Amino acid sequence: MPQHSPSSVRLLAAVSTAALLTACGGGGSDSPAATVLLSVTAQPSSSGVYDTRTPIPVQAQVQVNGSAAPDGTVVSLALQGGSFTPVAPTTRAGAATSSLTASSPGVQTLQASATVNGVTASTSQTLILRPAPAALEILVPAYFLPSTNTGWSQMAAAAASTPDVRITAILNPSNGVFTTANASLLQAARELVNAGGAVVGYVYTRYGTGARPMSEIKTNIDRYLDLYGRGVISGIFLDEMAADARQIEFYREIYSYIKAKDASLRVLGNPGLIPAQAYSAVADQLVTFEGTASQYQNYDPRTNAPWLYSLANTQLASLVHNADTCTAMQAMVRSAASGRYNAGAVYSTHLPYDAATGVGNPWASLPTYWTSLVSTVRAVNTGTALPAC
Repeated sequence: MPQHSPSSVRLLAAVSTAALLTACGGGGSDSPAATVLLSVTAQPSSSGVYDTRTPIPVQAQVQVNGSAAPDGTVVSLALQGGSFTPVAPTTRAGAATSSLTASSPGVQTLQASATVNGVTASTSQTLILRPAPAALEILVPAYFLPSTNTGWSQMAAAAASTPDVRITAILNPSNGVFTTANASLLQAARELVNAGGAVVGYVYTRYGTGARPMSEIKTNIDRYLDLYGRGVISGIFLDEMAADARQIEFYREIYSYIKAKDASLRVLGNPGLIPAQAYSAVADQLVTFEGTASQYQNYDPRTNAPWLYSLANTQLASLVHNADTCTAMQAMVRSAASGRYNAGAVYSTHLPYDAATGVGNPWASLPTYWTSLVSTVRAVNTGTALPAC
């Protein structure tokens, strides 16, 4: 997605820390105490998360005994994997400014120090950075047949007419259990791939408990590649993925099995929530959210899983249902693209599902606003105005 200039970032709040250091200012015991106060603030991001390789304005304020520090006071700035322009800014009327460009994602510490009359003050601010994001992809749980639903032809049409929006369909014949290829699905999948889309095969795993044996899972994977063909199938979607680290070896075996077939096969895992960090090594993309549009508003990895920001957005996906209107869908897509959500693959549907009762099937068809979903993703990717709903 396009990078916004720092001036376009909306200021929400100034989060800063200050360091206070008092010392004798030289001479004898009658010398007045010098108090140096330093604060440093990175211009707030609208999402609370910054993009690497995008300049971040930084300002430091230096005071001595309650007044602005002398002009020309040097402020030293540091951040692991970061560069500053200028490297050592100097104050004017107590303020010094610089521009930070960070290259290392994750939780980082911005450090600052200044020395006046032999007294040094230092402070720091915690920043969360993510890798520069790639364009959003649409990941469609296409759990419907072309013989009874126009969804597959609509996906192919969208892939052909909007080639700059990647559309990936999850193929799910008979809940992923089959011994022969469904002829209509095979034809529809071929048409989508020929139009520029991609198709991955659905395999359920029963959360790594052994309720579905490993041998059965491997056979399921083989049948996609043998019956639907590598020319159609470019990856495997592992549903009902565990999130607990105790099951990690189960999924490591599956991941290794798929990659041994073809290292270029894409492995998507769906725990439906944020899993243990180790799962990032056993899937090329993780669905870290599957739920309602209202629940998605509260999704915030900053508080409980900041490790997600060390991953590229292409490694994370969000599947949202109960987004009743086109407007709700657009809000979801914009959120997904933001630094806080850091999603690279998205899907939104108006269809309902109640997890508590098990009532509803959100993946029974494409959403009524499918065309708007595609054009909205394109607009977000290109930084243009959202289409009218």
